[in-house]
Order: sequence, then structure tokens, then C-alpha cells
Amino acid sequence: MHMPSSKSQTAEAWSNQISQSVQSQIGSAFRSGIMTDQADFVVVGLGAMGSAILYQLAKTRRACDRNRSFRAPTPCGVAPLVLNSHRIWRELEADTGEKLLNDCGVLVMGPGAGPTSHHGKPDFVARSVEVSRDFGIEHEILDGTEVTRRFPQFLGLAGNEKAYYEPGGGYVFPERCISAQLSRATQLGAQIRTGVEVLSVDQHGMVRVETSSGTIEAQQAVVTAGGWTAPLLGAPFDRLLTVNRQVLHWYELDDAAAYGPDAPAFIWMHGATDVDYLYGFPPLPGDRRIKVATEQYETRMTADTIDREVDPAESAEMYRRHVQGRLAGATPRVAQAAACLYTVTPDRGFIIDHHPRHDRIFVVSACSGHGFKHSAGIGDVVADRLTGGRNHVDLTSFAIARFE
Repeated sequence: MHMPSSKSQTAEAWSNQISQSVQSQIGSAFRSGIMTDQADFVVVGLGAMGSAILYQLAKTRRACDRNRSFRAPTPCGVAPLVLNSHRIWRELEADTGEKLLNDCGVLVMGPGAGPTSHHGKPDFVARSVEVSRDFGIEHEILDGTEVTRRFPQFLGLAGNEKAYYEPGGGYVFPERCISAQLSRATQLGAQIRTGVEVLSVDQHGMVRVETSSGTIEAQQAVVTAGGWTAPLLGAPFDRLLTVNRQVLHWYELDDAAAYGPDAPAFIWMHGATDVDYLYGFPPLPGDRRIKVATEQYETRMTADTIDREVDPAESAEMYRRHVQGRLAGATPRVAQAAACLYTVTPDRGFIIDHHPRHDRIFVVSACSGHGFKHSAGIGDVVADRLTGGRNHVDLTSFAIARFE
């Protein structure tokens, strides 16, 4: 089936990594059987970043049950992206009727004394407060005593902890967000394909994307392939991007009374390093489980060799090191566990930049474990940048040149 050329002003995209749940929701929009086609833009990879970019390209006609935290302002130059993402999620909710975010609030907490680190940044609580003041985001500064009084689900606090609370924060539902953006992109003229393997992306005048179903030529391409970016593009991404396996755990609650309607999503740093912390989400109404996780950066792998099975010993260790004595009602009984990928850069930041050797290939990758809450805003900025718009968000801090 032949796809429209660039004259038709449609966007074109596909992915070989989108989750099964999303495929089942938007499968009727997919087309296959291509030979050689042309398009204005091609987006390779339709996860968090790719779906957001495609939606924004299609929206402006220029190319004519899980959760992730959002709007906890991250002190690495991305506050405008977070704020814009919040606006876009609400816009999508209005357009689709889907609930995409839960504004239950976000609590970021660290010890009262001593060093801490989160995503490679020291004193994350203080930096969050600073960014919120700069951008006028409503927030409160609490100590451990006040946290215990207001949020009884957090146990064992000494009283001198430093905490940042943002009542307008919360979490998003990733599968719903991706599905909503892809569905809207399709309605606005984008054509989407899954189930094909992207073999190469190269530039010879136009961009040529070789797939298992044929070749697509485009004026510009956006590669948002996450853990597959380095194998697909080679240097310099093969030395800048590493893939780490991370594990999510859902523990049964023997008592959910402490998790009332005001229970926030949380980031709790209880030690000095990036792995001395946990984050989690309050249970949904009627759910007697709590979802928590931490991070590890010692074990590296590839996107194709990750072990998706979670050893019960991993959940037991997570409970012992991070959950026990800290979360009210949480038992060591594991209701569910899952493994996922973090694709990270040396400084734990994003890459949002043109390929250093190909001016028609734009790379948006390495979410580094904290990208989903920024993805809608990033999609807006990237679409604007690619089409010569006037969005003045500074992307310098996400340039590849910072690693040289």
C-alpha cells in the first residue's frame, strides 16, 4: 500500500518497539506492505518522545495501568518543558476524554544532613525549591515532623528531613499518553506502522530509512529509538548511550488506611548516592498494592539482551533495603514485578540535537530515567524547531557538543 508523498503534507512514522497494549488500541491505524515511499518527516520509535513529536507535527499540519511522575521540577534546565507538558496532557484529556494524569501532588524528601544525589545532581530538594521559585510553581517546604503529620504513610522519619511538596504535581499514565498522542496524530493525517524492523537510517541528500518492509525517503528524520539508538546510528551515540536494566515492584498492602486522597507520589532520598533512594506512587482507589522502585547503574546490557524476568530475590532485596520500615502497610509479599530499560548519558541528561554528521537527522533520546514527564513539552519544542517555528526554549544544555 503506497503512502502519501511529501506533497500531501502528512507525517509518517513507525516503530518496532511500541508496547502490545498500545498496538491493540490503535492497530486499525496501521498500514503495511510498503516498497519505497516518500514523506516530509519520519519519526523512528514511537515511545514517549516519538509519540509526542509525531502528535505535534501532525497537530500543526506542519508535516501535515502504569504511571510516571510528572511536574516535580527537575533542576537541569527543563522546567519550561515540564510546564508545557502539563498543559499538553490537559489538552489531550479534553480532546480524547482519557484521564492521562493524576494530580495527587509530589513529595521530594532527603535527609536533614549529609550529601544526597539524584540523577547525578546533588541536593535535589534544594534544587527543586530553587527552580520552583524561579518559575513561580506553587510549592511548600516541609521538615520531617510536618511530613509525618500530613502524610502518615511515610514512617521512621527523624524529624529534621528536608522536603519539597508540590500540590499541583502527580503522575501520568504512560500507555494512555502514548496511545492518545498516536491516535490524535493519526486523526490529523499521520500514518503509523509497527511490526517492521528499522535496519538503518542514513542521509544522502534526503534521509533514507531502510526497514524490513522496504525503504522510506524523507526530507527529515527524527530518531527516538531509546535503547536501540546507539546500534542504529553508531558513533558518537555508541559511546554516549548506555542501557541499564531497572526493576519495578508492586508490594501488597495489609492496610491501605494511610493512603488517603491526599497521598502524593514521592521521591525519597535516604542516603548519599543515586542508588540510596526509592520512588513510588499511591495506590489507586480499591487497589491494595503500592508501586515502588529504585535505580541501578552498575550493570549494563543492550536493549535486545535485557532479562525481562524478575528474580524474587530482587524484590526481597528491594524491600529490605528501601521499603521496610518506610512505607505504612507495605508487606514483603510481591503482587507484581517488571523490568524496564533506562538509556542514559554520562551526565544523566537528555540528547535533543541534530546528528553531528547529518543535518537532516534529529536525535531525541536517552530519557535517562526521568524523561516521560518532559516528553510532551519536548515534542512541542522539537516539532517547532524542525519546522522553523519561533519557540525560544533553549536546548543548548541537551546538545551533543557538551560531551566533547
